[in-house]
Formats: sequence, C-alpha cells, structure tokens
Amino acid sequence: MARGLRQRARRQQALEAQGAAHPHPQTVADPLFHDSAFFDPNDLVQVKYEMLRSVEKDGRAVAEAAEAFGLSRPVFYVTRDLFDREGLRGLLPRKRGPKRPHKLTEENLTVLAQTVREAEQMPSGAELAALLAERCGVSAHPRSILRRLLPYLKRAEKKLR
Repeated sequence: MARGLRQRARRQQALEAQGAAHPHPQTVADPLFHDSAFFDPNDLVQVKYEMLRSVEKDGRAVAEAAEAFGLSRPVFYVTRDLFDREGLRGLLPRKRGPKRPHKLTEENLTVLAQTVREAEQMPSGAELAALLAERCGVSAHPRSILRRLLPYLKRAEKKLR
C-alpha cells in the first residue's frame, strides 16, 4: 500500500515538473478515472485525450464531455485543433508567452548594427531605441535593445573575419 502511495506521489511530482498536472483533478467526473490504476485524473494529457476520444468514438456531446473531464468547451476546441494538427504532441503542455523576439527581429538588428558601424562608436540605448522607432516603427526598451544587439554585433564581427 505504501509503495502505491509513493509511486503515485512520484508520478504527481513528474506531472507537475512537466506542467502536465491537471489544475483541478477533483472535477474529473468521468467513470474511467474513478478507482483506476491506469487512468489518472491528475494527468492533464491523458484527460484531454480521453475527452477527445469520448466525443469522437463514443459520440458524446462536446459540452457533456468537457464537463465530465473537468474542462471547458473552449479548451475542448483548442485541444481538438492542436491534436488534429500535431497529434499527441499537441496535447503536451507548452511554454506560455512569446517564443522568440518579436520586436527585435533579425531585420531590425541589421538596421541597428549598420547604424553602429556608421557611427564608429556605440550609441546609447536611448538613442538606439529612438532610431528603432524612427526607422522600423518598433518601440523597445533601451536595455532590451542592448541585450540583443551586443551579441548580434559580436556574431557579425566573427563572420567578417
């Protein structure tokens, strides 16, 4: 009995570490997840998959399935679209927020690097921010500009050698 509890606790820790723990496992009311060694209401990936399966294979209504699995209808539709596009990978948790710099793109950094080369000295972050706004129509914090521009200039320098 203690072994099962330790195993369940380790599994819960692993799910939380991966961001795959269901935020409200107590809301999963589907009978599959009651007293089962296999189906775990804490496993959000498994819960989402079973929700999709119950609609697709069992012909369950979307609202009924979403409620039974402790999720909302919008979550069902987003999950279905991701699953259709990416398969099981679409059910895995994703990092929230921007995935790449969306203001300081390669093109914008090229414009700034050209300005630095022409000036033959490094302008201040505020001057670079003003230039970026003027030439590219993008506003960015001066420190963010410097943080991205300095490594970019070093890489460009290495390519010229």
